[in-house]
Amino acid sequence: MKRALNPTAPITTESEAIAAARASAVAIFLGVLWGVVGIIYLMTAGQAVMEAAVAQASAQSPETAGMAGMMAQTALWMSVGLVVIQAILGFVQWSKPNIVIPIIFAILVAFGLVSGVLSMAMAGQAGLPEAAQTPAWQLWGSFIVMAVELLLHITGIRGASKLDKLRMAAAQTY
Repeated sequence: MKRALNPTAPITTESEAIAAARASAVAIFLGVLWGVVGIIYLMTAGQAVMEAAVAQASAQSPETAGMAGMMAQTALWMSVGLVVIQAILGFVQWSKPNIVIPIIFAILVAFGLVSGVLSMAMAGQAGLPEAAQTPAWQLWGSFIVMAVELLLHITGIRGASKLDKLRMAAAQTY
C-alpha cells in the first residue's frame, strides 16, 4: 500500500505493473466506502438538513415548500446508483486492469477537489441557504479521501501504461 501511494515508485515487472494498476481499483473501493458513509448520512441526518434547507428557501419562494421529500429521495437513489456503478467499475479494474478507468476517475476526482474548494469559497454567500451547507466533517473527509484516491489513480495510470508496454514487448518477442 505504501508503494501504491507513491506515484513515482519504479515499476519494472509485470506483477508490479498489475499491482500498480490495481491501486486504481483500491481507490475506487475507497470511494465506494465513502459513498456508503454519505448514503447513511443522507438516510439519517441528511433528511433533516434537506428539509431545513427547503424550509429556509420556501420562506423566500413558497412554490418550493413541498419539494423536500422528493429532493431527499432523488438524492438518496442517485447516490445509491452511483455507488453501485462505482463498485462495478472497481471490480472491472481489479480483474482486468486497464488505463481508461483510472484516467476517467482521476479526472472525476480532480473535478471533485476543485468543486469542493469552490463550494468552500462560496459558503456563506448570498442566495445559498445556510442549512444546505455540507457539514465540516463530511467536507474535510471528502478532501482527504479524494487526495488519497488521486494518488492511487495516478499510480493506476502508470501501472496500466507499464503493463501495456510490457505485454506489447512480450508479444513482439514471439
